[in-house]
Amino acid sequence: MAAPRGEFSSRFGFLMAASGSAVGLGNIWGFPTNAASNGGAAFLFTYLILAFALAYPALMAELIIGRYARANAVTALKTISVGEKTRLAAVTVGFVGIITVSFILSFYAIVSGWMIAFFFDPVARLLGMEGLATWLTTDAAVRNSLFVVVFMVLTVFIISAGVKDGIEKWASRLMPSLIIILLLLIVYVLTLPGALDGLRAYLIPDFSRVADPALLVSAMGQAFFSLSLGVGTMLVYGSYISKRENLPTIGSLVALLDVGIAVLAGMLILPAMYVALNNGVQIYDEAGGLIAGPGLIVSVLPALFETMGSIGVLVAFAFFALMTIASLTSSISMLEVPVAYGVEHHGIDRPKAAIVIGAVITVISLIIVFNFDPLFDLVVTYTTEVSQPLLGFAFCIFVAWIWRRNDILEEIKQGDPDVESGLFWKIWPFYVKYICPVAILVVYFQ
Repeated sequence: MAAPRGEFSSRFGFLMAASGSAVGLGNIWGFPTNAASNGGAAFLFTYLILAFALAYPALMAELIIGRYARANAVTALKTISVGEKTRLAAVTVGFVGIITVSFILSFYAIVSGWMIAFFFDPVARLLGMEGLATWLTTDAAVRNSLFVVVFMVLTVFIISAGVKDGIEKWASRLMPSLIIILLLLIVYVLTLPGALDGLRAYLIPDFSRVADPALLVSAMGQAFFSLSLGVGTMLVYGSYISKRENLPTIGSLVALLDVGIAVLAGMLILPAMYVALNNGVQIYDEAGGLIAGPGLIVSVLPALFETMGSIGVLVAFAFFALMTIASLTSSISMLEVPVAYGVEHHGIDRPKAAIVIGAVITVISLIIVFNFDPLFDLVVTYTTEVSQPLLGFAFCIFVAWIWRRNDILEEIKQGDPDVESGLFWKIWPFYVKYICPVAILVVYFQ
């Protein structure tokens, strides 16, 4: 028999957990450089439109399915299916989602481990332990393995405690901390020479780029995938929402928080990169583009912090605390997807499920660590560029073409009795049925 299900005790707790899932490492290093490379504010303008025109409807699809079924992704999709063929498709999509999110977490744990290592680096320097500081910042299989284990232990610890005492409790602490650290770092970085050049690159629009297909596809992909859509994380979180909550409102708030933090991250990263340039640090790659991804975090910004003198140690500490928090709030949502299935479908005790599944993912991570060159990019590509878009497409098909429309309406009405006469119900069903699947396929084939 399945174990009793948890539930978020407050709207604030859910918002912190859901926005924490959406706000990960990719938002903080990917969004800003994406914007700077695609017309600055022109990209921001396009991204904001697409985030609410495309990503928000897809987010709502997952939240509604989750709350209706009150179950993990496999069971939830089976619940809204009609006929044997669609039930078989539901099981397939659900399991592929679980496998995909587990492999995403396996490489995510490696990068997150780097963040923890760099977080301890300024501490070691303050204590005069230069040898340890050098070890912490030198890429090596032993270091990477150790911090993968540390990161996964933290993730398993939070998930083992359940929805209210684990996910909600820690998200409610970590997310406000993340926002405060982010704002303080922005204020400080903007006072440094060169910061305004970065702010101009980020906020001054080049509207001639708006019609560029590459910009549109890039903004569409950023808008859709920044909300953790397609692998069941938001569906599972939606299953823990109270029936009294107004789903369109709560979904809007999650989207606003995610977009807002992504935009704020741009106000930190781009000025910081131009401050680094002003201080003689290389910020462009061989192709002439801004360095992005892990290279930005483990080479450009640490080099900047070293040019700041003694204050650089404190700034580095705060920055990598920010990155560690961002990685942890995302990882707990990823691990919850397979753990929820194990607890509900197989009746496994939650702590046992978290430990066993966390251990399996840790082993996969360690295999990647010791075979980094052939495996890391391969796993990243197949999970985020192949599997995740197709899963997002499948979720839209299930909610718009398979699930009964009246059941959807009745589910939303529980928290919003007047939804049928509102703007959301007049627009959302059309969007999720026609626009979102086509948009996802455009991103996929690009």
